[in-house]
Amino acid sequence: MLLNIDLSLPFKEPVIIFMVVLLIILIAPIILEKIKVPGIVGMILAGVLVGPNGLGVLQRDESIILFGTVGILYIMFLAGLEIDMIDFKKNQKRSLVFGALTFIIPISIGTLVFYYLMGYELIQAVLLSSMFSSHTLIAYPIASRLGLSKNEAVTITIGGTIVTDTAVLLVLAVVAGSTEGNLDIFYWVKLAVSLSIFVAIIAFVFPRIAKWFFKQVENEKGAQYIFVLTMVFAAAVLAEIAGVEAIIGAFLAGLALNQLIPHTSALMNRIEFVGNNIFIPFFLISVGMLVDLSVLFRGTDALIIAGAIVVIAIVTKYLAAYATQKLFKYSVLQRNLIFGLSSSHAAATLAVVLVGFDLGIINEDALNGTIVLILVTCLLSSFITEKAGRKLAILESRKKPNLSDKPDRILVPIANPANIESLLDLSIMLKNPEYNEPIYPLAVVIDNEHAEEEIYKKNKMLQEAIKHASATDNDVQLVSKIDINIASGILRAIKELMITEVVLGWNGKITTRDRIFGTVLDNLLDSTDEMVLVCKIIQPLNTTTRLVVIVPTNAELERGFMRWIRSVKLLSQQLGAPVVFRGRKRTLNKLKSVVSESKPAVEAQYVPYNNLNEIATMKSELKVDDMVVVISARKGTMSYNSNLDYVPRVLSRDYKDNSFIVIYPEQYPVHQNGLTSTVSYASKTNEEESF
Repeated sequence: MLLNIDLSLPFKEPVIIFMVVLLIILIAPIILEKIKVPGIVGMILAGVLVGPNGLGVLQRDESIILFGTVGILYIMFLAGLEIDMIDFKKNQKRSLVFGALTFIIPISIGTLVFYYLMGYELIQAVLLSSMFSSHTLIAYPIASRLGLSKNEAVTITIGGTIVTDTAVLLVLAVVAGSTEGNLDIFYWVKLAVSLSIFVAIIAFVFPRIAKWFFKQVENEKGAQYIFVLTMVFAAAVLAEIAGVEAIIGAFLAGLALNQLIPHTSALMNRIEFVGNNIFIPFFLISVGMLVDLSVLFRGTDALIIAGAIVVIAIVTKYLAAYATQKLFKYSVLQRNLIFGLSSSHAAATLAVVLVGFDLGIINEDALNGTIVLILVTCLLSSFITEKAGRKLAILESRKKPNLSDKPDRILVPIANPANIESLLDLSIMLKNPEYNEPIYPLAVVIDNEHAEEEIYKKNKMLQEAIKHASATDNDVQLVSKIDINIASGILRAIKELMITEVVLGWNGKITTRDRIFGTVLDNLLDSTDEMVLVCKIIQPLNTTTRLVVIVPTNAELERGFMRWIRSVKLLSQQLGAPVVFRGRKRTLNKLKSVVSESKPAVEAQYVPYNNLNEIATMKSELKVDDMVVVISARKGTMSYNSNLDYVPRVLSRDYKDNSFIVIYPEQYPVHQNGLTSTVSYASKTNEEESF
């Protein structure tokens, strides 16, 4: 059998090729990390070493090109997917300004140098200089790994990338059209129409298709991942049909699916894992394979041109980052991060130079110089982004956190196996991302002769919780309690584990026993001060369109006010869903100031109402994918009103197609802080105001 395997160099056997690439992906980062070299640099250098211009171990054949293409599309898709849409919308003007600067400065300076100093024709000078304006987000995985994907410097760089790369590719199309004599009015009309149709399909059709699909296959996680990949490549194909590069389509696909793929979800974890460990390393290795260092020794002309290309590209990109820093008053570290991310040249640059070479506009010396540019700038970009990013991440981690940002220890009592995934997903979204506290699924068994058997059954059920949470890369610690009743078991777990929030599934059925002795929820609310969330999840969480939050009068006076606001904002951020706060004007005014001043940033509206009876008429204003969040209160507290007790049943009866959450904020019971008279007065005032 061994005699049938071709071991000559370069390797041609698919199995051997794939094994070599996987060894590089495994070993290169480990070795170079020892000498403080970014792993991305290791991939590129390994590509140079094993490529056709190095040791000749591998050829840059169709399989390498295919995986490399998937890799660059993956980088752009992740950039669109991980971007904070609120910050992106807020900073879109800054992105446009940076995109204009990082396009105009390099192409202007480059054209002047090549045309006046190096004697190139104008069309050659413009085309060569346009590739200085483009850049590829090679170092974006570094910024993402350091937790900087939502930093404003990263956000505007990503937005600027799309602006400048689109402009460069349009310059390429115009130059190619003029060379072939096709630059007439019909060309411009065709380009404008095709781009408009392309953007409309991505922006309006893709999200609707994705929302429908996620609803149909909510539990098929593998199918969801394949669907997402299909959407990315469909967008890339549409981009090429429209006359722009596939990377533009991949980025826009990321923006289109951004609000449908929560950052803490199992699907997001799969997307990042496969991309960062397989496809993106393949792309980096394929970039290294392009490099031929021998071109530097083929004569002084090649050396001069390569040197000029590298120096102009780096200097002009730095000038663009410097101008952006001064204009928007960013820090030096943010400037360096912008420069690091925007200084690498690969995908769009390669497209420009190859088209120019095929059309006879760019000669071989310029082509070889561009290949050197790709190597140098990719290495430089990785080093600068790693260095600046680490310092910036350390500074951000030292910022004094808000008092409501203490670690979350979330308990999820499980009674119905069908609710496990939705309650865990919700808990993960509500958890403070700054801390690595586990989620605690809880099974409570009544203490009787069947307790041991029931514990075994419950633990087996909770194994599904571990399996699901592991797919989201979150820690889960199973908890089992044997107690005299369910409420007592939950309360004991709250005390022993120092729980800060309890997430319960909604049980709309009230038995005779419950009416006499009280429900589990009643007993919990009477015996614990911690925040309790009662949830009924009907629609898939990631398809939520809006969060409609009903806020009672005097909610701002409660102890848990800041904490439930943070929970709602975290949920809004994860779901990409705007928040509509409904309440009395005085409470809404306080909400506005708190929501605008605290993190994370969310898109919020404030709608005043007269009394709680409006919930019955609010149904006509809601869509199926809206989630209703009611901020309730324990009896005897400042914001309590007897009408609040009926809200959950009204929602369960009249809003059967909508998910809802009833939040009982962290509060002090009356008997613990001696505010009986004040509370009674507040409750009376609430009722007089017809809350």
